[in-house]
Amino acid sequence: MNISHVGIIANSRKENATQDSRRLGEWLSARGITVYFDQEIAEKIGQEPGIPRRELPKISDMIVVFGGDGTLLMAARCVQGYDVPILGVNLGTFGFMTVVNLNEMFSAMEHILRGECKTTKRMMLDVSVDGNNLPALNDVVINRGNLSRMVNLETFVDDQYLTTFKADGLIVSTPTGSTAYSLSAGGPIVFPGLNSMIINPICPHTLTNRPIMMPPEATIRVVLWTQEEGATVTLDGQDSFVLKSGDAVTIRKSNTCVNLFESPHRNYLEVLRSKLGWGGLP
Repeated sequence: MNISHVGIIANSRKENATQDSRRLGEWLSARGITVYFDQEIAEKIGQEPGIPRRELPKISDMIVVFGGDGTLLMAARCVQGYDVPILGVNLGTFGFMTVVNLNEMFSAMEHILRGECKTTKRMMLDVSVDGNNLPALNDVVINRGNLSRMVNLETFVDDQYLTTFKADGLIVSTPTGSTAYSLSAGGPIVFPGLNSMIINPICPHTLTNRPIMMPPEATIRVVLWTQEEGATVTLDGQDSFVLKSGDAVTIRKSNTCVNLFESPHRNYLEVLRSKLGWGGLP
């Protein structure tokens, strides 16, 4: 992969994001690479005019994201539909997708520029709700919101009735999102390269309601039934809609995916061990 144009997106609320973005920009420019900053960070570092985030994939060979997983999720939605890989540099506290630590940034970029860094294709979801069609990389969460009681979630797979979950909510997750909210709700960890969907009830009334893995070609439809108002559906923790009784959310695998650079310094198993605090060899 020939890298000659790099876009930089940063969460300017993160400590030192401005300084680190500038440092990388200068490092790349010294190597003859054209650097584009998104508008938010360009204003902070005095490199105006910046480029609107949704325009960056059109002119960049890769995108570098400074922040946590939330910032990377936002960037992934901007990049969807373009074959432009993303490198996540972690400025947060956890970060499963921002796999490069700040002190590894220049080393990782050297690997990438030499063509020595692999990418993985991450499955995305197409979600239809309230007449809107939106993407999700991590998960779709239907939650009881401010309701005082559980909700009934009538769930169909390929128009065949599965069950009605009586629960605090329901998570439909990709493998990428399996280490996010779904993991906290007792779901399995799924390798990112696998194409599948996880249906995971949140605090179900029936304890035999367990997470289910579905094939990628499945279409999942969830209908909310409740007598109260206040339930919501949220995509990647970023887009949120209020649902009313009888509303349906339809979820299927997207025809597009997002490419993420792997860390040149550790594999996925090492990422799991370090992020989840698993023990190493005795």
